[in-house]
Amino acid sequence: MDFFVPSASSSAQAESVFSSIANHVSAPSQCQRVYKLEWQHEGQTCYCEVGKTLPSVFRTDETVLAIFDCGDVYKVCTPNRGAIKFDPIHAIKSAVTNVEYFD
Repeated sequence: MDFFVPSASSSAQAESVFSSIANHVSAPSQCQRVYKLEWQHEGQTCYCEVGKTLPSVFRTDETVLAIFDCGDVYKVCTPNRGAIKFDPIHAIKSAVTNVEYFD
């Protein structure tokens, strides 16, 4: 899958939005960009994919804009969880069972 950010109208805008979100959540530079993530959260398996809605356990139907590898944790960002306000969703690496990257 080629890199994209939902609602970005061009690759330049996608890069700009991705960079802005990364700065907002203090994410380090990304060697590879995460496309999909699977992890255990409160006893449930959560699947998360850029461009899709969050799992229902998070009680919101917001779209995932970006996922950042931040060392011991992945930060999953939606418009209201990481991109604009509030904290992103954290997926602890030790609970992650699958990661897929953009091409």
